[in-house]
Amino acid sequence: MAEKKPRILQDSRDMVWSIIPLLLICLVIAGIAGSCAWGFGDAANEQKVPTFNSAAAFTADARSMPFPIREPAVPAEWQSNSGSTNTVGTSLASNVGWITENGTFVQLTQTAGPEDSLVPMLGGEGVMGTGTTDVAGTTWVTYDNPEGNRTVWVTDLGDVRIGLLGRGIDPPLATLAEAVQKAQPLPKP
Repeated sequence: MAEKKPRILQDSRDMVWSIIPLLLICLVIAGIAGSCAWGFGDAANEQKVPTFNSAAAFTADARSMPFPIREPAVPAEWQSNSGSTNTVGTSLASNVGWITENGTFVQLTQTAGPEDSLVPMLGGEGVMGTGTTDVAGTTWVTYDNPEGNRTVWVTDLGDVRIGLLGRGIDPPLATLAEAVQKAQPLPKP
């Protein structure tokens, strides 16, 4: 029969050596079940990017939102990875995001809410106005949050405010802005 250590000689090393096999068993079970995903690399395009059906989201939002929803024709290399709805001021907002071919994140937000509520929602605390930019005849008000690494562009198309959010180095907001401007509002069923 194995001799037991006296209780006074048991320490945290014994506990660690007992837990290590249990953790390994848990990792193996999680890996087999497909419950874990590991992404390596700094840029989003170096990691496994979730897919999101943006066309279905735009269609659903066009049905439920009281303002016009546009579905921009973005470059084929961009992968839609997120979508949500939230409120801006007292209005609903439609949000769809993409990972670009360069690994930056861009998001389109469409709302009837006011610009002064839209900008902090997209840019976070510390967002500051940086001027305007013209894209194909439409003026966009530009904002930047250097601490949050966020760039925000906003324009008013009459019955809808369009907000663009870019994260990462040199996000292609002009490309998204032009695509939104060219898109016609989706029909309401």
